[in-house]
Amino acid sequence: MPLTVKALQKTGPDQPFRVATIERRDPRPGDVVIDIEAAGICHSDIHTIRNEWGEAHFPLTVGHEIAGTVSAVGAEVTDWAVGDRVGVGCMVNSCGTCLECRAGQEQNCLEGNVGTYNAQDVDGTITQGGYAEKVVVDQRFVCRIPDALPFDRAAPLLCAGITTYAPLRRWGADQQVDGRARRVAVLGLGGLGHMGVQIAAAMGAEVTVLSRSLRKEADALALGATRVLATGEEGFFRDHRGEFDLILNTISADIDVDRYLGLLAPRGVMAVVGLPPAPQSLGFGSLIGGGKVLAGSNIGGIAETQEMLDFCAAHGIAAQVETISVDEADAAYDRVVAGDVHFRAVIDTATFAGAAAE
Repeated sequence: MPLTVKALQKTGPDQPFRVATIERRDPRPGDVVIDIEAAGICHSDIHTIRNEWGEAHFPLTVGHEIAGTVSAVGAEVTDWAVGDRVGVGCMVNSCGTCLECRAGQEQNCLEGNVGTYNAQDVDGTITQGGYAEKVVVDQRFVCRIPDALPFDRAAPLLCAGITTYAPLRRWGADQQVDGRARRVAVLGLGGLGHMGVQIAAAMGAEVTVLSRSLRKEADALALGATRVLATGEEGFFRDHRGEFDLILNTISADIDVDRYLGLLAPRGVMAVVGLPPAPQSLGFGSLIGGGKVLAGSNIGGIAETQEMLDFCAAHGIAAQVETISVDEADAAYDRVVAGDVHFRAVIDTATFAGAAAE
């Protein structure tokens, strides 16, 4: 029998959230049923449900930063048991057989992975996300949350954590350059950036935060950065030209790409994880001079996501969060867009208990 659960739902991009009942599928033999304890609010949720990335499928429940406890498992599930602490991130299925899936890069599935929400599932239905009491997920797309990570602080790791961990690992933030620590700049100190700073510092990099002002300097230093530079200061791009080995660009706003590439040392890399709504301008000369690399990165595979969770637990890293109730979601969205959340808003799903479904 399908499961009926309470969830936060929007019926259109300009409509407020409402508590509704949605159906989760009848668990299949390979499925895991998760009682959700915490659901992080990602800027991708906001872009999607406000139709900023195209027309969404309404009514819709979003949320792909999910942490909770296994409450039931299918007959063919071997890796999970009732009571396990688990998480689910940005995808809930993929073909499993293509070159990318076999390489542990399910996010790049050549057949197209199935997103946790607003995507067509294998049965033709539209996936509904984690702003809900429960979720049913194929066992292959579940990760174990170490005991050291509280649910509310672990939930954002399933997106913000892996989104920043994967490019930092790929582009060598944990490696030395000519006998010194790699100089990593994190562009933006929001939900993604604050995880990037912590992870890069734990990898042994020398971390600088690039922000429009010094307003968040104390936060950045507490997270592990060695300094904060204000990009709005006169002469900034001249004074810091060629200074960094790696720039992790976490912002979803327009930037002068060529000027920021000028901050890289020869053979330096800018890894982009923020996705502005509008196309960005680039002159190829900014890459050719110095043999620089401009790279994109899209979350990570399931195995790497588990690696990230274990890394964070081992290094005492977690998201800095504000926990909210289900009736505060609309206000939280506005605060996220305004940059007023410190640093990630997380829905306490226990508050569904006191909310009447429409």
